[in-house]
Formats: sequence, structure tokens, C-alpha cells
Amino acid sequence: MSFIAAALGRIAAPERRTMAVACGAHILHDGYTDLLYVLLPLWQAQFGLGYAEVGLLRALYVGAMAGFQIPAGSIAERFGGPLVLGLGTALAGIGFLIAGASVGFPMLLGALVIGGLGSGVQHPIGAHLVSQAFSGARSRQALAGYNFSGDLGKMAFPAATAWLLTLMDWRAATTVIGIVGLCAAVVILAARGLPGRDPVIEKSADKPDTAAAAPTGHGFSLLLSIAMIDSATRMGFLTFLPFLLQMKGADLPMIGVALTLVFTGGAAGKLACGWLGARLGVVGATWVTEGLTAVGILALLPLPLFAGLAVLPLIGAALNGTSSVLYGTVPELVASERRQRAFSIFYTGGVGAGALSPVLYGMVSDLLSVPVMMVLIAGVVLTTLPLVWGLRPALREIGAR
Repeated sequence: MSFIAAALGRIAAPERRTMAVACGAHILHDGYTDLLYVLLPLWQAQFGLGYAEVGLLRALYVGAMAGFQIPAGSIAERFGGPLVLGLGTALAGIGFLIAGASVGFPMLLGALVIGGLGSGVQHPIGAHLVSQAFSGARSRQALAGYNFSGDLGKMAFPAATAWLLTLMDWRAATTVIGIVGLCAAVVILAARGLPGRDPVIEKSADKPDTAAAAPTGHGFSLLLSIAMIDSATRMGFLTFLPFLLQMKGADLPMIGVALTLVFTGGAAGKLACGWLGARLGVVGATWVTEGLTAVGILALLPLPLFAGLAVLPLIGAALNGTSSVLYGTVPELVASERRQRAFSIFYTGGVGAGALSPVLYGMVSDLLSVPVMMVLIAGVVLTTLPLVWGLRPALREIGAR
């Protein structure tokens, strides 16, 4: 995590340990979530699934992850974030072990629900651990680094899974993936010096909490709505990208390369949007990224396979860039003592929308076609533009753009 440390300047040992654990967990869990894109075509062939059923597989994993985030935040408040994060990571690994042993579609569905529940602990707890460890302007920088670390998992795990599938069948590869999660859980549970339960916050009557005065209603609701549409776009596009590439003649290793290109572009987009957001503000940066997402998806459709591969990093940069701008704005709109719950709500809304979208887009694909569904996705993402424009008054109140 040296690039994150460089951005934050000199950091103390407890801060460094917190960033290592939070970012490491983010790498693993985001990698778990996105390696599913590689496995979906194999499961479709293995179990004879339609596109709506493929979307259901993705939706159950992500839906379980979304639904458990608020309970996970509440449990962490009582027992401590590091403990819940470690146990959740172990549960995610167990889910993949069960998936590797699945003998039928129902068992695979159950395995993905278990894995999704385990991954539900990561976002609210990891983000809160980082915001606890770093204060002031360093909190936004640290959260940007934490957010970026997830893209490392998105790049590494799908590529590693595609490579494993050239050496072994999908059952064995999924078992290896589950063992990695169990090993990561042991490391997290063995970590020391991380923030535990939140200290009780005492307020003085003559010294009001300025953060509590920050707008938390309309501004946060709009931010959440934008994040939900952005997440639905991203997960819908990525779920069915492998099938679009298959139509263009891609084999499994090529699909793995294509996903790596998307996620590499996404990681670059996270960094670029930090720079872009500082110059254009939240509103301007979001208009650029969401507009480019729609244009990129539409440009991909008529291109042949190798020309399409060249476009994928640009789509990934636009597709993922918005999230770094949105996540970093949450602490500015929410009082400090309510941030863990706010992060839980924010991630639940975003991930929940991403869980539902593959099922809906899968139904459209079954009724019409995958290319028509991609056109619909490009249209939906443009609905964020008027919403982010309406966010301007709340941003002015906190001195942002």
C-alpha cells in the first residue's frame, strides 16, 4: 500500500495497520464479487441457465451482501469491527467452498447467498475503520485510497480465476478461491492495534458539534440515488459483458483478459477522478464520467472483438470513476457519530441496486437480446445527470462543488 502511504504522507503504525487490513479486505471481497463474472458463463453451460437465471445468481450474491451491511454495522458497534470483519471474511470463503462442491443449481444458489452474507461486512466496517483512523482532510484521502484498493482485487481475482480455469475445472478453482478467503480471515483476526468499538461521544452544551450541523437529508438522499443508478449500471454491464464478448467470438481466457482490461481502466479512473473532482467538483466530474460511460457502451456494440477490447479500458475508467467521487462525499454530508450507519445505508443502497439490476437486465436480454439490453443500460445511466445537478445546493453548504 505504498502508493496510499505516499498520498497520505507520514502515517503512524496503528494507521498503517488499519489501512493494510481495510485495504486487504477490500481487495479480497471486491475480487470475490467480480470473479463471478468469469464463472457465470461456465455455470450457464453447466446448469443450462437462461440469462434471467444467470442474473439471479449474481443478484443473490450481491443482494445478500447488500442486505447484511446495515446489520453488520450494528453488530460491529457492539462487538468491534475487526472481529466482525474477520468472521465475515471466513464466511465468504466458506461460501466459495460450498459453491465448488455444488451438485445442482439450488445448492449453488445457497452457496452464493452464504458468500454474499460474508462479504456484506466489508464495505461499512472497512470504510468506518479508515474514517476512524484518519481525521480531517486525511480522511477523504484515506477513503480514496481504500476505495482504489478494491480495484486491485477487481483486476487480480478475475484474471487469476481465468488462469486457474486453464489448469483445472471450475469446481477445483472455486475451492482454491474459498481457501484464500479462509487464510485472509485468519490474518484479519490475528491483527492487532486496530480501532475496536466506537468510543462514547460526549457533547458539550456550549460546544456544538459542527459536523452534526452538516446537511444529512436531501443532499445525502440525492447522493444515494446517484450511487444506486451508478451501481446498477456498472453491475448490469459487467454481468452481461462476457456474453456480449462471446457473441463477438471471445473464448474464456479472452473474457478474463477483457475483464482485466475493464478493471484496470476502472482503477485508473478512480485515480483520475480524484484529480478531475478536485478541478471540476463533484457535479462536473460526475457529468463527465456518466456521460462517457453511456457513450462508451454504445460505441462498443458495433465493434469487432479486438477493436472492442481496445475500448474496454476507457469504459472501465468512466464506469468506475464516479464511485470514488461519491464515496468521498459521504463523510462531508453526515455527522461523525452517524457515519458508520450512513456508510451502511449508502453501500446497502448502491449494492442493492446492483443486485437487482442483473435480474431485470437479464429478463430484457431473454425477451430481446443482449445488445438491446446494453442500449437500455446506456440510457439509464444518463438519468444521473439531472440528479447530480440537484445536489449543488447541499454541496455549497459544505463548501464543496
